[in-house]
Amino acid sequence: MRTSGLPVLDKLINDFSKLPGIGYKTAQRLALFILKSDPDYVSELADALLSVKENTRLCAQCFNISEHELCSVCADRRRDGGLLCVVEDVVDVMAIEDSHEFRGLYHVLGGVISPLSGTMPDDLHLKELAERVQANGVREVLLAINPSTEGEATMIYISRMLKDSNVRITRIASGVPLGSHLEFLDTATIGRAIQTRRDL
Repeated sequence: MRTSGLPVLDKLINDFSKLPGIGYKTAQRLALFILKSDPDYVSELADALLSVKENTRLCAQCFNISEHELCSVCADRRRDGGLLCVVEDVVDVMAIEDSHEFRGLYHVLGGVISPLSGTMPDDLHLKELAERVQANGVREVLLAINPSTEGEATMIYISRMLKDSNVRITRIASGVPLGSHLEFLDTATIGRAIQTRRDL
């Protein structure tokens, strides 16, 4: 392991390198930027990190991130409660919201079924999804799950789980290539996929 000769700086570099997509060189640049920054900025950054950890939670209804019991989407009475979009993670909610094409509510699974990774149906918010569909007058469930092998398996599982619930089950359509992730797509592509969804 490379070192700077300063243990305190090495620790910061090592901590930055644990972030997704951050290699050693980028971690080193970030650490040196912090080292050279104004103390007030560093203090504000540290406070922001602590605040986001201490003051956020999962929405009690959809499992999106929130500062309150309900997230801003679930608390918005203008949203269409009969249209439920099921996503893999909170970052997918952000991507779809940026497209401005969806006016329903969300349900965040917290992952996809992946036996090889040890993620089974009971590890996801699937039971809560079934309860929401039965209790809240949902008329359509839109599956906006990343089109990976695990994502496809999860969508099949959900469609079978909800087959007797008398709701329309759709999935996002073309425009989302196989193996891609919603967070990396442009808003026009996501919007087109929402508009051209089809029955599953």
